[in-house]
Amino acid sequence: MSVAKVIEISAESTKGFEAAIQEGIQRAGETVQNIKSAWVKEQQVLVQDNNVVNYRVNMMVTFVVSE
Repeated sequence: MSVAKVIEISAESTKGFEAAIQEGIQRAGETVQNIKSAWVKEQQVLVQDNNVVNYRVNMMVTFVVSE
């Protein structure tokens, strides 16, 4: 039997949603081990002068704490 835990994280990038997701997972991986999946819960953009300047995601990240 394994036990998993879920945390919610936010990440952002000026390059796009994919880059924000990658950044979030990489940063979470610095303090959390055994990440197994992530669910992108929300996406939003920051707009200035009619241009998208920042991409943000909120994610639910699942990791195994014991197997």
